[in-house]
Amino acid sequence: MTNSTPTERLKGWLDGFAGALSAGAGNAVARHFTDDCFWRDLVSFTWNIKTFESPTEIAAMVDAVVTAVAPHNWALDGEATEANGVCEGWITFDTAVARGRGHVRLKGDKCWTLLTTMTELKGHEEKKGRRREKGAIHGTVRGRKSWLELKTEREARLGYEDQPYCVVVGGGQGGIGLGARLRRLGIPTLIIESNPRAGDSWRNRYRSLCLHDPVWYDHMPYIKFPEN
Repeated sequence: MTNSTPTERLKGWLDGFAGALSAGAGNAVARHFTDDCFWRDLVSFTWNIKTFESPTEIAAMVDAVVTAVAPHNWALDGEATEANGVCEGWITFDTAVARGRGHVRLKGDKCWTLLTTMTELKGHEEKKGRRREKGAIHGTVRGRKSWLELKTEREARLGYEDQPYCVVVGGGQGGIGLGARLRRLGIPTLIIESNPRAGDSWRNRYRSLCLHDPVWYDHMPYIKFPEN
């Protein structure tokens, strides 16, 4: 192990971890973790947001859900790195109904922290890349409607002909971002805001827009923070 690269170390751990999960034995899975470990799951295994803080808790969770979740297809996503005795890297995986992404940090040959997140449900993938909506209709079209006209018609139907499946309370940064994601998933969504305009919670508080988070957290769905 001392002569192996961080990527080789992480792959070795991931292979052993995946094998223990396939066997469905919680205690075998728990042996791949340090005594002071943490496993943070965002929906992918538990359909909830939960943290398991010991090998004992991890073993109990695995025994309870692993058959239904059926995790498989574990793989590294890029190269692992190492600093201050901690080896870390990103991973991808599948479950019976979803695809996921995660992050692992190793101390020695055991996992110190594991993050597992659901990125998409199979059969309900976001329309992007080759699946994206084309948008413009090329060619000669009599009575062509503009983007604004189509948008106005869509808004007029919402709540009358098209009933919202989801209601988002608050049209601030989080609410607008969530609404954008839900729309790309084809989920009719209504965002309600107490102020006259979306974003007024910020306009009424500051003379100018001010983001207090690190730049990497300031991205919004489909609108990245400018690199310059």
